[in-house]
Amino acid sequence: MAKFDIDLARFASQVGASAGTDLLGRDTLMLAREGQLCVQWAPFDHIPRTARLVIVGITPGREQATNALRAFGQALQAGQPLEAAQRHAKLVGSFSGPMRANIVQMLDSIGVQQALGVPTCAVLFDAAHEQVHFTSALRYPVFVDGVNYNGNPPLLSTPLLRQIVETFLAEEAQLLPDALWLPLGPKPAGALRHLVELGLLPATRVLEGMPHPSGANAERIKFFLGLKPRAELSRKTRPDLIDLAREALLAQVGRLRSA
Repeated sequence: MAKFDIDLARFASQVGASAGTDLLGRDTLMLAREGQLCVQWAPFDHIPRTARLVIVGITPGREQATNALRAFGQALQAGQPLEAAQRHAKLVGSFSGPMRANIVQMLDSIGVQQALGVPTCAVLFDAAHEQVHFTSALRYPVFVDGVNYNGNPPLLSTPLLRQIVETFLAEEAQLLPDALWLPLGPKPAGALRHLVELGLLPATRVLEGMPHPSGANAERIKFFLGLKPRAELSRKTRPDLIDLAREALLAQVGRLRSA
């Protein structure tokens, strides 16, 4: 079992001294190495206790980690305290642009805004109130032979990766048990199901089955939202699966509203 040494004071000293530039890939931020896998620290530790929605990706990519390190280092050099610098780094660029708009539209279409008592899920993204927590199944950047981890080797059958889920994602589940959890894709969904099986997260709080909100998934999103008829879909869309997922989500959110 790997021992993850998260020494925030040491990392802050190193990142602050360099303003966060050119640190990714160096041993100074190394958390674990196992075969082809390398896990490095980046400032994704901030967990807003006010979060009502948790959006779960697979792992921070190199670009996201680099941007977060740069924002963290610059905030420290500007004199911000550690916690404020961590919060700033975490919020930089998280799910901005079209992806965020797609998330809001899909959540609103299944009634999540009503379950949470807000006019639209767009208000959750107000950075001042931190009602959305952005995270990953693997909290810190994971690389395979220097390339962003994309699901191979398998997440839960690889001991190091499973340990990260059971250590860090489990911590977040215990801190935010009443939030709604939205996995973006099958790998994060599998990680959340694992926590449900361990009794660390209520299954009723996991909104599984929405199309991934990336622009590359535009056709599936439009069908999910009822904006594109079945007859005009390409063969790759698999509308029956989307219909089944939407029906299950509507029923799940309906039960949440009536609880």
